[in-house]
Amino acid sequence: MTQDSFPRSETRHYCVPQRRSGASWERARGGRPMRRCVLRRSVPARRDARGAAAVEFALILPILMIIVVGIINYGDMLSVRQSVSQAAAEGARAAAVTTGSDTDKTTAAMSAVNGALSAQGKSCGSGCSVALAPCVGETSKKCATVTVEIPYKGIIPGFGLVLPSKLKYTAVARVS
Repeated sequence: MTQDSFPRSETRHYCVPQRRSGASWERARGGRPMRRCVLRRSVPARRDARGAAAVEFALILPILMIIVVGIINYGDMLSVRQSVSQAAAEGARAAAVTTGSDTDKTTAAMSAVNGALSAQGKSCGSGCSVALAPCVGETSKKCATVTVEIPYKGIIPGFGLVLPSKLKYTAVARVS
């Protein structure tokens, strides 16, 4: 390998005119402006910042992942909550339209609640109740109050402090 094939020095010598105000300065130098010589790098300063983007990305990535996982967990909780409220409303509606005794209305309401919750893979256990009692404000009418309460565990662990542990919804419908 010849000596000419190696890269030359990274710094170069540049001379630039110096600007001075006043005619007396130019007259003292014979009418020509004084030149100032400066050493400048021929390689851009951007070269020193190599890898900075990777370090910044490595610092921000855990925060972004926590936000994305939190959004996924929160979306799942909202989906289950919507199913619980829909199940309670379906149970109250089934109790309202069923004819027969109070036991028939309670059985119809519970089967409607279980049918609505099965879409989420949940079932109504001891947290579901159907109460047939006089309506508030109209004691001559009977209302069905369906309460659905199911335990909720997020799809991704670690967000138990932020999300609720139980989802509860109550629906009321007039029976007669």
